Amino acid sequence: MQKRKLGKSDLEVSAIGLGCMGLSFGLGPAVEKKEGIALIRAAVERGVTFFDTAEVYGSFTNEELVGEALAPFRDQVVIATKVWVCAKSRRRQVECLR
Repeated sequence: MQKRKLGKSDLEVSAIGLGCMGLSFGLGPAVEKKEGIALIRAAVERGVTFFDTAEVYGSFTNEELVGEALAPFRDQVVIATKVWVCAKSRRRQVECLR
């Protein structure tokens, strides 16, 4: 698997990453936990070291699945996640950016 440097950091990741949203949210029913773990670990066995998840992919469900699947490989992989940023504007409305 080819590698890429991630931005201006010293992190090096696989050229192909795995977006994990569909395992628990959005693109049909969630997969069974064992199936999700097996899929993620199969990706690691094939050289994938970059995984994407987020809290909004099922209220922490996806992050927990990804974390459990990658626990044995924690020193070999990079996990990207996202958060919501909310702030009050001058009009005192809460604006959230994704």
